[in-house]
Amino acid sequence: MKQVHYSDYLQLEKILNAQTLESDLLQQHAHDEMLFIVIHQTYELWFKQLLFEIDSVAGIMKNPVNDNSPELQTVVHRFNRVVTILKVLVQQIDIMETMTPMDFLDFRDMLRPASGFQSWQFKLVEAKLGLKYQHRHGQEYYISQLRQEQIDIIRKVESEKSFIELLNAWLERMPFFEEEANWKNYKSVLPSPVRQMANEAWGPSFWVDYRYIYLTGLAEAEQDNIEFFDAVFSDESASAERHLSPRACRAALFIMLYRGYPILQLPFQLLNGLLEIDEQLSTWRYRHMNMVHRIIGTRIGTGGSTGREYLKGALDKHYIFAEIARLTSFLIERRKLPVLSHEMEKRLGFVG
Repeated sequence: MKQVHYSDYLQLEKILNAQTLESDLLQQHAHDEMLFIVIHQTYELWFKQLLFEIDSVAGIMKNPVNDNSPELQTVVHRFNRVVTILKVLVQQIDIMETMTPMDFLDFRDMLRPASGFQSWQFKLVEAKLGLKYQHRHGQEYYISQLRQEQIDIIRKVESEKSFIELLNAWLERMPFFEEEANWKNYKSVLPSPVRQMANEAWGPSFWVDYRYIYLTGLAEAEQDNIEFFDAVFSDESASAERHLSPRACRAALFIMLYRGYPILQLPFQLLNGLLEIDEQLSTWRYRHMNMVHRIIGTRIGTGGSTGREYLKGALDKHYIFAEIARLTSFLIERRKLPVLSHEMEKRLGFVG
């Protein structure tokens, strides 16, 4: 059997000799340039791992997934890893901030026009998760600083199905409401005349009940929320602004409401993990923005961007799973939840 040495396995000779300081080449040594390089190289390694995890998850989700299977457990586990890596990326900013503005000025001009905005791997992470070009801040600047081979890779990824599109298909496949047998003995909480007046678009009595309970629980200042509710859960008209269809949104809300049932535990963990990914990406952007403001103030970035202002625009706009997050606007108290039918409870795993 081949003997493997630690240094050879990790190819440490390549890694540890991959730090060439521009300031040394110009014979103007800047001590903190080493820190700057190592941190950004580390970021790129973590981006590579994120892409590896996202690709593996997408490979699983491209096929019909049993919601109570090892495959879904694997998806949840790997996305939990993605969240943990993103937390590490945020924490690395603490190390970067040990570099003062004057420390950075020692070598800043030597970097031009190199910029973190040229990190094509990070753009791939965003695109693979579901951030579409039309939803990006600063579209005119998005790929302007990249090499053609990097642009080609990004464009190819953007033409493929993103994770959020795979998520939509997975949610739409959930047979909660399409199988009438699940609701055969469901007992509506509404009087018959009220049910008959309900919009036919709501289908099973469960949704008629839920909409009524939600509406009656709104404060006076929230009455307009019912229009938003109808648009999210019943408006089937195609929209380029939506990632999740009404059918997928209904399934996701049902998972959130009844996550205590065994078969919904993993689906809920997946949805919750996606919200955590968005939160960590947002935290990273926020910390990055504040660090840039602290280090260079209102000056432009080394790559020519508007610096802090560009980062603020991206922070405000680049939420990938916002449609999942907004579903919390439509939750009701546990004590008011409609009681599920015996058939549905059996399907979800609590009744024999």
